Amino acid sequence: MDTLQQNDPRDVIEADRAHVWHHLIQHKPFETIDPRIIVEGKGMRLWDITGKEHLDAVSGAVWTVNVGYGRTRIANAVRDQLEKMCFFAGAAGTIPGARFAERLIEKMPGLSRVYYANSGSEANEKAFKMVRQIAHKHYGGKKNKILYRDRDYHGSTITTISAGGQDERGMQYGPFTPGFVRVPHCLEYRAQDGLAGPTYGEKAAEEIEKVILAEGPDTVGALCLEPITAGGGIIVPPKGYWEKVQEICRKYDVLLHIDEVVCGLGRTGKWFGYQQFGVEPDIVTMAKGVASGYAAISCCVTTERVFDMFKDDTDRLGYFRDISTFGGCTAGPTAALENMAIIEEEELLANSAAMGEHFHDRLNELMEKHEIIGDVRGMGLFQGAELVTDRATKEPADEKQVMAVVADCMQQGVIIGACNRSMPGYNNTLLFAPSLIATKDDIDRITTAVDSALGRVFA
Repeated sequence: MDTLQQNDPRDVIEADRAHVWHHLIQHKPFETIDPRIIVEGKGMRLWDITGKEHLDAVSGAVWTVNVGYGRTRIANAVRDQLEKMCFFAGAAGTIPGARFAERLIEKMPGLSRVYYANSGSEANEKAFKMVRQIAHKHYGGKKNKILYRDRDYHGSTITTISAGGQDERGMQYGPFTPGFVRVPHCLEYRAQDGLAGPTYGEKAAEEIEKVILAEGPDTVGALCLEPITAGGGIIVPPKGYWEKVQEICRKYDVLLHIDEVVCGLGRTGKWFGYQQFGVEPDIVTMAKGVASGYAAISCCVTTERVFDMFKDDTDRLGYFRDISTFGGCTAGPTAALENMAIIEEEELLANSAAMGEHFHDRLNELMEKHEIIGDVRGMGLFQGAELVTDRATKEPADEKQVMAVVADCMQQGVIIGACNRSMPGYNNTLLFAPSLIATKDDIDRITTAVDSALGRVFA
């Protein structure tokens, strides 16, 4: 705990209280309670400034630290690279940028080009701009609409919120960017017509086709979906869904854009979530686990067909006229190369799949014990438990009680997540995404903490 010895805890807390504007939280309580300060991490353990140890079941609270904390080899590689060449604008190349793109494309058959940026929101903005420019260059400006799905999330900028299916995240931030159209969710537990399995999967996909037909196929340029809905409740699409979605996109010449910001780099047990379903996307965006939080990086990856649509030296403005300043920082691809090597060398894809099965089994055991759990779902080390007050009616549990479970686990030294302030009336799912290094003991400790919390909150 050397960091604690170098900084007086009260000085740090007061500096934070006086000057830091934190993400996603109300600051009024900080007038009477101390902000939480995280000072050190090792593996899946974190220590706060009071010295308390926590087991992190959400990989940095936003599903990012896929290979765990304290990876000296990543830190050293980044330091060495920054000393040699830290940055140059993306109009030129760098050695780590070229090498990571090469390694990444090896994992993504059918795709061939990597555009670097620095956040998931920005990567999705790049994809949206590509679709819009393609519409102007090749479809007379008409094929510019982008479809997105209810309960999916694609970022925090005004335009990515415009493509967001979590209404509470957008409240008070309008007006929004036009040209984004919502399609229905595919949560089998809350199927719109009471269907199940492949029947519901195909039906949910056909609802997308209905939207395309209603808008006019000649106006729809792309469909943007998460492979597994993340913050919207860990929604694994039912069987038959992705096959039908792919068929529909090809039928109407709609680019399929898959947002892998959360699922990418091993979260589901494969390199990318879409690879669980045999999908062949046109555009894939990613961030978070690409470098496990050791450096900022995101990627917008495309097919050669999409890339070729911008090759036109007869049009002065015909190339992709975009820039991401910190897409030119070499720290990101350097960290990403080491991150990928660790995943391979330690066989973390296989561990994610195996530990995910164990996690799923343990959550199902909790469902047998606690009536408040209505559904357990997920894939790999990406699991969710939806809380309901009545299993027959599926009435969602109150958000305050759901967050009380999270708070109780925190008191026990286990950090878990939950849907909150995202979807009116449906912020009732506990979320789990531990690092890919998780062991059975880690998972057992997490589920034991949840067991105890549910028993207290819903006594």
